[in-house]
Amino acid sequence: MRFGLTTPIVTRHSANDAPWTEDAGPAELSEIAVAADRLGYHHVTCSEHVAIPTSAAPVRGARYYDPLATFGFLAAQTTRLRFVTHVLVLPYHHPLAIAKRYGTLDRLSGGRLVLGVGVGTLAEEFALLGAPFEGRGAVYEDALRALRAAFGAREPSYAGTHFRFEGQIVDPCGVQARVPIWLGGRTLRSLRRALVFGDGWDPFGLSLAELETMLASARRWREWRTPFELVLSLEEKLDPTDAGERERLLALLERYRALGATTMNLRFRHASLAQYLAQLDAFATHVAPRFA
Repeated sequence: MRFGLTTPIVTRHSANDAPWTEDAGPAELSEIAVAADRLGYHHVTCSEHVAIPTSAAPVRGARYYDPLATFGFLAAQTTRLRFVTHVLVLPYHHPLAIAKRYGTLDRLSGGRLVLGVGVGTLAEEFALLGAPFEGRGAVYEDALRALRAAFGAREPSYAGTHFRFEGQIVDPCGVQARVPIWLGGRTLRSLRRALVFGDGWDPFGLSLAELETMLASARRWREWRTPFELVLSLEEKLDPTDAGERERLLALLERYRALGATTMNLRFRHASLAQYLAQLDAFATHVAPRFA
């Protein structure tokens, strides 16, 4: 398994984030990314929301750094670390806009982009941005096809149900001819879409028990295929600097490996930047080699 970070600071919810991140910013984020790069972590993440309704903030959190700006900032300070949009709400955008903006990031970072995308569920934000909420599933699926056709192509062409383009130049474009596309979500429908349209599934908010049930069902589908990325998130936050908790973490990761996880998004329980950096080092030294 590979290991990436659900990045502190860039997305914040008081129920699942540490108090110290409230006042943290670019300096602390740089330290995290540089340490993760040096220690061999696979990726860091950043999610997308333009504006959260005040009424929704207690459930969804209020802080969302913009992934394009954030990853451009971090790409200049790292050499190996990949950057995962976790996730872009694809129906907010024209596929060519994603191909151009994130293709530029892919080129500047030397091909270190992974596009995590989702269909979106926040109706108020759709309305704010002038994007149709009803029927967004069909738009999303066509946008996925169009994005696959466009990314990395200087003169892309596509003709689908909602998007059509030809005779256009996108320069610069991404350096990855087939950028990895991971689909988010937490339903069987999102998993089926990931199998049909993407390279992996990156769900959120699902317990191990729920994942076991869903994946057992999905492996009977005709759409099931390998290789396919299963990008899962730990359901419990532990401290890898503590020997006892490290053993619990190892046992928990073995259960995810048994599910078929290829990549894990990690969160730890921490009270300061210094503790978090120590946890990154402890995990890379004592835990990650067991899953190489």
